[in-house]
Amino acid sequence: MTPAKIIISRTDHIGDVVLSLPMAAILKKQFPGSEIIFLGRSYTEPVIGACPHIDRFLNWTVLEKMNEKNRVSRFKALKADVIIHVYPDRLIATTSRQAGIPIRIGTSHRSYHWITCNHLVHFSRKRSVFHETQLNLRLLEPLGIKRYISTDEIRRMDTLSIAPSLKKETARLLSEKKFNLILHPLSKRNAREWGLDNYKKLIGMLPVDLFTIFITGTEDEGLMIRKQQLTDFPHVTDLTGRQTLQDLIRFIAAADGLIACSTGPLHLAAALGKYTLGIYSPLRPIHPGRWAPLGLNASFLVKNGPCRKCRKKDRCECLESITPEEVKNKFMEIIKS
Repeated sequence: MTPAKIIISRTDHIGDVVLSLPMAAILKKQFPGSEIIFLGRSYTEPVIGACPHIDRFLNWTVLEKMNEKNRVSRFKALKADVIIHVYPDRLIATTSRQAGIPIRIGTSHRSYHWITCNHLVHFSRKRSVFHETQLNLRLLEPLGIKRYISTDEIRRMDTLSIAPSLKKETARLLSEKKFNLILHPLSKRNAREWGLDNYKKLIGMLPVDLFTIFITGTEDEGLMIRKQQLTDFPHVTDLTGRQTLQDLIRFIAAADGLIACSTGPLHLAAALGKYTLGIYSPLRPIHPGRWAPLGLNASFLVKNGPCRKCRKKDRCECLESITPEEVKNKFMEIIKS
């Protein structure tokens, strides 16, 4: 049976959503006549809207506030054949079962999936040697998609496509002669960070005649960034607190490259084909083997060896010990390759 409607459920962060989009690409190829519905949260809707393989966005931020009867009714009205629980959520799993969605796929490592799902896939994310995207694709096995898909194949997938249509005042900031580089130094504490002092030193090393630099982030992050004087350079423009997610996606699409730690913007840039460099901790399970940016022009830096003493700290000394010179040299290597 070819499923007419398939729901991909991933209601967490931007980077996680980006790394789920190859599922939509593969499902569209396998079942070209199917409608792919993505169940996500309001703030990730612009990401999902930029994926050419997704037909409809379903807003869980709205649905979870409904009473049970109305929520189940909305799920039933979709007439979906399949739901894939990429990010496990007890309420979503329960609602999909109550709505009678025929094929309900989830990982066996959530006890409530044994009651709410009728197709369980057995694997452990924490102990796996595979990339997050490859692990997501394991959940397609009950639909007959069982072949191994390499990260090289995933890199070549067109998972994000958006016209870099910018507001005139923003478009004027981009240089036609220099490399337009975005630095996204902070992560709302969602990832181990490289350190603002390192970014400041990196900015000082990047030639003014070659680079125009833009710093992005939230308004609160901007306060910290300005306090560390990262914006006190002639070739730096401070965009913190000035962009919606939609604006940021379009700006990344218009720029040439991005450097960041393991954040949503890093994965957006990689998926958009930009020159992308991620700065990573070697700690498991947050190491690049699991979370590296995937794109034709994406790469990463990480210190080799164990990182046991940083596990119980907010900071990672191994990550912070990567020098600005190493980052500069690696990025120059990427853009010249």
